[in-house]
Amino acid sequence: MRLPITLSMAVRRVGAVPDPLSYRPKPGEIPTEPGVYRFRDKQRRVIYVGKAKNLRARLSSYFQDIGNLHQRTASMVTTAASVEWTVVKTEVEALQLEYSWIKEFDPRFNVKYRDDKSYPWLAVTVGDEFPRVMVGRGAKRKGTRYFGPYSHAWAIRETVDILLRVFPMRSCSNGVFKRSQQIGRPCLLGYIDKCAAPCVGNVSADEHRAIVDDFCEFMAGRTKPFTKRIEQEMYAASDALDFEKAARLRDDLGAMQKALEKQAVVLGDGADADVIALAEDPLEVAVQVFYVRGGRVRGQRGWVADRTDDSGTADLVENFLLQLYAGGDDTGDTVPKEILVPVLPPDTATFEQLLSDLRGSRVSIRVPQRGDKKSLQESVARNAAESLAIHKTKRASDLTTRNLALAEIADALGLDDAPLRIECYDVSHTQGTEIVASMVVFEDGLARKGEYRRFVIRDQDGSDDVAAMHEVITRRFRRLLDEQARSEERMGEDGPMLVDPDTGRPRKFAYAPGLVVVDGGAPQVAAAQRALDELGIDDIPICGLAKRLEEVWLPGEEDPVILPRSSEGLYLLQRVRDEAHRFAIAHHRGRRSKSMVESLLDDVPGLGEVRRKTLLRHFGSLKKLREAEAADIAAVPGIGPRTAEAIKDAITASDATRTQKTGKTTAT
Repeated sequence: MRLPITLSMAVRRVGAVPDPLSYRPKPGEIPTEPGVYRFRDKQRRVIYVGKAKNLRARLSSYFQDIGNLHQRTASMVTTAASVEWTVVKTEVEALQLEYSWIKEFDPRFNVKYRDDKSYPWLAVTVGDEFPRVMVGRGAKRKGTRYFGPYSHAWAIRETVDILLRVFPMRSCSNGVFKRSQQIGRPCLLGYIDKCAAPCVGNVSADEHRAIVDDFCEFMAGRTKPFTKRIEQEMYAASDALDFEKAARLRDDLGAMQKALEKQAVVLGDGADADVIALAEDPLEVAVQVFYVRGGRVRGQRGWVADRTDDSGTADLVENFLLQLYAGGDDTGDTVPKEILVPVLPPDTATFEQLLSDLRGSRVSIRVPQRGDKKSLQESVARNAAESLAIHKTKRASDLTTRNLALAEIADALGLDDAPLRIECYDVSHTQGTEIVASMVVFEDGLARKGEYRRFVIRDQDGSDDVAAMHEVITRRFRRLLDEQARSEERMGEDGPMLVDPDTGRPRKFAYAPGLVVVDGGAPQVAAAQRALDELGIDDIPICGLAKRLEEVWLPGEEDPVILPRSSEGLYLLQRVRDEAHRFAIAHHRGRRSKSMVESLLDDVPGLGEVRRKTLLRHFGSLKKLREAEAADIAAVPGIGPRTAEAIKDAITASDATRTQKTGKTTAT
């Protein structure tokens, strides 16, 4: 959920030299209204976003004597080359716009909290006709209700296994569910009464939905109505001398109690609250959150962040609350009635108003002073301190290893500097058809998937691996030259502008790598070097990594460079090469499957390109389309029964032809 934002624009863009005095706005030029401001560097990248009740007072504080500023703030204002601002009507709008810009521009000097590990969720696919309960990780999806996150996946599965006795909802995969529908028999869970078996019609969709709703209510913390109802039904069955039913209800009640015992009561008043605590040092901050619903801890999650400015604890709390609650479309379901923090944010009333609007009812933010809530926050703080200690240990090891790997590569290849940006290229095809290539990017030894690129080789008839590599390198670095020329035209003597001036995002192919790696040996390396020579580029080093003996080849060298098997530099090159190979194979398979489907269906009357793409998107692959029955094909939007029969006939004829040619039977 997002608040509507009404903006009054007042933007100041001046200066290009990294000196605060060179781009300081004139006296009286900055408005005194609330607003959000952005600092940009000389390439027009947004490097810091902030908000203020009074823009003039806040921005003026950045343009004082550098010696009076915090070291990280001084670094920011000297890196910046311009400042601009946007006036808004209220402080709530300023909060919302600040978060939107931080999310969009990813400024390097803003505090960004990252999950310290992958936490499992308990998910219920309420958007399906027959919802399923499952355990998953990663980002949330629409049409799914989430509980947690939790510390351990095994604990969630154990709890779900217990509760399926009381709430026998579907927990099987889509494949198992469809197979049971086809054969008319439920899976094992249906036979042992841990699933109501909607797949075979034992319950209707509405009856199964009622079971799912009860399960969600129980997991949300509203447990007393269910335990009380089952207890009453148990006594009623006993009074009616239906002892078999009473025993079953007794066991259901015991299962509920066992599930509840796994979640100890931490707040006696049955409160719904998020309890937040921080652990800080001069360089980093760790945050832990306990999600308490109905007085019980229902989930836990942690984040870590680099401290990029002189923010105090109150500012860190404010930034974290903004990221936690203002970032998703489903935040209204996650904002609790009460948020317990170690220190109140600077604009507590504004935050409470924003979160109350998101939730749709009153939300309070406060610091616990005594009792159970104070004790619980102390426990959360201990978790945060332990999380920070573990993170620093891991990060020190990771940084040391990555730095060692980059240093070893620079030493082995005779580079002047460590290759902080490595680009790797690979070519993939099937016997010279559907030739594609991939480009993957590693920065500081870590994959930057947002920088990955795919290529379709244009000369599909006469290309081999070597020619394809030459074409890819030529296209990539011609684009680099074009981008640099365009940037120089825009900036003139002030230097190239490597980012889009309107969005602040890097231009595609705008950055030169410190090292180009190709998947292959001497021929591929020679082709890549020839492509750079033809473009007049002589300052980008190239090497190749051959799979057979993991040899590193350099242009013009008769013998390869042999790195020790235990070398961290070799291990990094292998990871880069394997990632490029994986990315190229995935691209090739997608194009091959699409082309096979389209060629197979070319002669089906009335089936155009749009409906062929719809079929591929629906079934996902040619194999699944072959396995589908005519009725399944007819269920695809835009495909009628007659067209479905024609498609099935075309597939059957194709399979018969393949069988005659290969002597093998195609499974259908």
